[in-house]
Amino acid sequence: MSQQGAGREDFKGKVGTTARESEPWWPGRPEAPEGAPNVLVIALDDTGFAHLGCYGSDIETPNLDRLAAGGLRYTNFHTTALCSPTRACLLTGRNHHSVGMRFLSNVDTGFSNCRGQITPKAATIAEMLRSTGYNTFALGKWHLANMQDCTAAGPFDQWPLQRGFDRYYGFLGGATDQFSPELTVDNHPIDPPSDPAYHLSEALVDQAMGMITGQRASGAQRPFFMYLAFGATHSPHQAPKAWLDKYKGRYDKGWDQTRAEWFSRQQAMGIVPEGTVLSPRNPGVPAWDSLDEDRRRLYARMQEAFAAFLDHTDVQIGRLVEFLRSIGSLDNTLIVFLSDNGASQEGGHDGVTNELAYFNQLSQSAADMLPQIDAIGGPNLLNNYPKGWAQVGNTPLRFYKQNTYEGGILDPMIVHWPARIRQGGGIRHQYHHVSDITPTILECVGIQAPQVYAGVPQLPIEGTSFAYTFDDAQAPRRKPAQYYEMLGHRALWKDGWKAVALHRQGEDFDKDRWALYHTDVDFSETRDLAEAEPQKLQQMIAAWWAEAGRYNVLPLDDRGVELFVLRKPGKQANPSAIRYLPGTPHIDRFGVPDTRNRSHTISARIERSSTTQQGALIASGSRVGGYALYVLDNRLHYVYNRLGQMRCIRSSIELPAGLCELAARYDKTVEHEGRVTLLVNGQEVGSGEVVQMPWRQSFYGLDVGSDQGSTVSDAYAAPFRFEGRLHHVDFQLGDDRKDLKKAAKVEARNAVADQ
Repeated sequence: MSQQGAGREDFKGKVGTTARESEPWWPGRPEAPEGAPNVLVIALDDTGFAHLGCYGSDIETPNLDRLAAGGLRYTNFHTTALCSPTRACLLTGRNHHSVGMRFLSNVDTGFSNCRGQITPKAATIAEMLRSTGYNTFALGKWHLANMQDCTAAGPFDQWPLQRGFDRYYGFLGGATDQFSPELTVDNHPIDPPSDPAYHLSEALVDQAMGMITGQRASGAQRPFFMYLAFGATHSPHQAPKAWLDKYKGRYDKGWDQTRAEWFSRQQAMGIVPEGTVLSPRNPGVPAWDSLDEDRRRLYARMQEAFAAFLDHTDVQIGRLVEFLRSIGSLDNTLIVFLSDNGASQEGGHDGVTNELAYFNQLSQSAADMLPQIDAIGGPNLLNNYPKGWAQVGNTPLRFYKQNTYEGGILDPMIVHWPARIRQGGGIRHQYHHVSDITPTILECVGIQAPQVYAGVPQLPIEGTSFAYTFDDAQAPRRKPAQYYEMLGHRALWKDGWKAVALHRQGEDFDKDRWALYHTDVDFSETRDLAEAEPQKLQQMIAAWWAEAGRYNVLPLDDRGVELFVLRKPGKQANPSAIRYLPGTPHIDRFGVPDTRNRSHTISARIERSSTTQQGALIASGSRVGGYALYVLDNRLHYVYNRLGQMRCIRSSIELPAGLCELAARYDKTVEHEGRVTLLVNGQEVGSGEVVQMPWRQSFYGLDVGSDQGSTVSDAYAAPFRFEGRLHHVDFQLGDDRKDLKKAAKVEARNAVADQ
């Protein structure tokens, strides 16, 4: 009989008139190769080459040290110098320009090398493994979806669940408050925590163990792939008080002595090759002894906060490793631990207690920050340490995150897999890159990268597996070359030599000065051979341009902080009117109305049965920056928080009960300044001048009818839900900003080109 009635699937049984006359058939599910390991990739953020105890520091990281003692430490492992690009390489096995992640996922610059998301032509390792029988879990930092799309409206195609993961718990952006993070679970946002006992690092491990427990409870025998990307140790450097207290006074000796001590440990451990020289202090980093007492106290406290943060994170990693041991899964779990780039220079010369200052190109002097010294590391500051401590974290290397010198791209990596790596405690010096991790995992699992995934032809894997190093410390390196480009900084490593150029923003790329180092014998890049080997240098520069053409590096783009306010043109990019209804979930900061440097009105219709009912109507931001419109003590309030300094405007009259129309109107007077006028039922009831921040208004998103987590104002406590009835909140946004007018012209030009 024919297969009529078999349905639309490719049915391979037999269909008769009745079930008794038919033969059933069940399609098989993909199964991982026999004995395939679990895979756990742990990523830290902004952790430098020297920061771990097993890489030379005096910060206590006993759990990571034990993984190194039972596995392998790599001393020539490289990243891209920035987080989103490194993560794109890590999860795809390709170079970051190739897959569309030249810079951060915050922006799409309109060029294929910088879309702010990974092209579908590059399946992630999670997509590859899930299609071959793995359960896949992601936790923590994502930062691989264009942030303009990270709202409840999506599109969701670049969120973790759409890029190969079965479950997700974490934050979609590049950094978050550790005590009150902006959280996404699977495909939806949840309210930021307002529990003072909450810390993100602890919650990530709790959730990780819960996901594995849930998988095992089902009786499934499938291996898992877990990507655990901590917010640590990216700023803000925040840790529970017990850890902060633990490090009090440890760094009073300063960065020069600390760096020398760490370098000595590295030499004794064999982490750096014999003959390595400790590089000089980077430009702009003063001698510790030249600092006054106040600066020393402030800077030491900032390093204490970093150390506490890393130590606390190490404890959480230890909890997860012990959990795997307790369920009998540790031996056949391939653990790859890494950092995404070198230690961060983004704290500047003095450090910051509010990193919004850095991203707004606003200075915080040591005198400004000193009164906050006891709050550093706690829930009310977004602190980052000075460049001097960042260089300590990169010992013995030069420069920092963002730069293509080794301080930006040489990072710790530990591989632990008892079932395969039986001689633990080894050190491996072969040169490798973050794009090599995916091909290594594929080799260890025993599968090939697909040539077509979900109907899309795939880019070839560009990385090189380093599984060959597991058994042989002396194995010849298999990676011949690796290019680098970040924010215009460029470099090429090839056969033990490296050419590198620091780029100054706005200057002609052709005028960049290239240095040349023989890194096989000059680990810390201290002997520039550009003048002694001009022919070799020109060969290296020519090879860089060849790699740039091969891997989609062009066009070069040295724009920095201004990219954070760039939005793709289109009808949804800059709406002039937005309405929020009660019940609106928390909105990520990149999805909030763009009120920066433009006239606008925020209005709310409320209804109260009593004049004692109060609460937040709208709140965008946190204790370190943002704005809020709220009712308190029966008066309307508007507060603008500029780097922790509150400008509050209060209505001159009390509010009537019943239905009421409330508004705050911002009339721009000059660039980044304006006058806010409060209105009650159309009547002006108060006004005052407000100076906005020039670029990023907040690191936090928007709540409707409440102020969750770290509140914008200290006049009330979270979640400060509005107790009356909130009908809606409206934003009306003006067009009195130059870039908005330029964007409108671009949109019109694109519309004509598409016709």
